[in-house]
Order: sequence, then structure tokens, then C-alpha cells
Amino acid sequence: MKKNRRMKLVNLIKEHIKNNAKEYIIVTLIFIIGIFAGVFFLNNMQEAPKTDVTNYLNNFITKLKENQNLDMIGLFKNSIMQNLILGVVIWFFGTTVIGIPIVFGLVLYRGFCLGYTISTTILVLGLTKGLTFSIIALLIQNILFIPAILALAVSGFKLYKSIIKDKRKENIKLEILRHTIFSLIMLILLIISAIIEIFISTNILCKIIKYF
Repeated sequence: MKKNRRMKLVNLIKEHIKNNAKEYIIVTLIFIIGIFAGVFFLNNMQEAPKTDVTNYLNNFITKLKENQNLDMIGLFKNSIMQNLILGVVIWFFGTTVIGIPIVFGLVLYRGFCLGYTISTTILVLGLTKGLTFSIIALLIQNILFIPAILALAVSGFKLYKSIIKDKRKENIKLEILRHTIFSLIMLILLIISAIIEIFISTNILCKIIKYF
């Protein structure tokens, strides 16, 4: 029974991606461009701000190594709030024709943040340790976070195209409803991503940080 449900879910996801392949390619390319922009920005940053960034990361790693008590609940509230705000903003601007550039800009920005963070980690810890740290700190929660953000952007992009093609109010209302329901599902994934980030990724980091 569970296996059948899992197969139905997998098939549903595959069908969704297949039906929106062009949109996913465009949004994914924007995200990848953002990653490269983040890497390029850090590598070409002036020495003073680069030092501030590396000092911040070094202080964070030192806190973890010294087993200083982290405010997990506070971190969780902050993470979940950031994820929800991002998700709601993408949903909102996805419902407006003029808001699509902002949606694409947010996807670009999230890619930029990821590229920037990975580059900073490699700069501080070196290539091998930096990549390992990034995988543990970023990869686990981003398995849900990145697809959810991309899917939200694609949903808004699809709604935008529907509004442009068909201006009938009844159809537009139906598409907005679909976009909203889909966005709510993605928001749940963003909440789960925040839980994973704080209570799984951070705990793993605390246990293995002595090796960095």
C-alpha cells in the first residue's frame, strides 16, 4: 500500500516536471547563474570585506568547536521565518504579471547566496574540508529547499503565461487557485527544510566540527 502511494507520488512529480520542462529549465538556469555570480563576487571582492566574511565564519566554527550552547529554538524560528517569507513573497509576485521579474530575481539571489556561502567556506577551510563542510551544512536541507523554491517560481511563471494567453476572469481565478494550493504544499516543504537545517544539519556539524 505504502509502495503504491510512493509510486503514485513519484509518477505525479515526474508528470509535473515533464509538463513544465521548459519552465524548469529556465528557472534552473537562472539559479545556476546566481551560483556562479556568488562565486565570482567573492573571488573578486576587495580584501577588507573578504576578511570580515572569513572572520564571521571562523567565529561560527570556533563556537561549534567549543560546544557553546546554541539557541536552537531561536535559530529554528529565524530559519522558518526566512523560508516562509521567501515562499510567500514568491507566491504573491507569482500571482501578478509584473511580479515575474521579481520572482526570477529571488531565484537568482538564492543561487547567489549558495555560491557565495560555498566559496567562503572553501576560502576559510580549503578545498577538501570546505566542500565537506558545505555538503554537511547545506546539502541536506537544500535537497528540499532548492526544489521547493524552483517549483514555486515555475508555478508563478506558468500562471503568468496563462494570464497572458487567456484573459478570461474565470480561467484566471482557477489558475490562481491552483498556484495557491501548489504554493501551500511547497511552503510545507520549506518548513520541513528549516527543521532539517536546524535539528539535523546543525547537530551533525556539532559532532564532527572537531575534524575541521
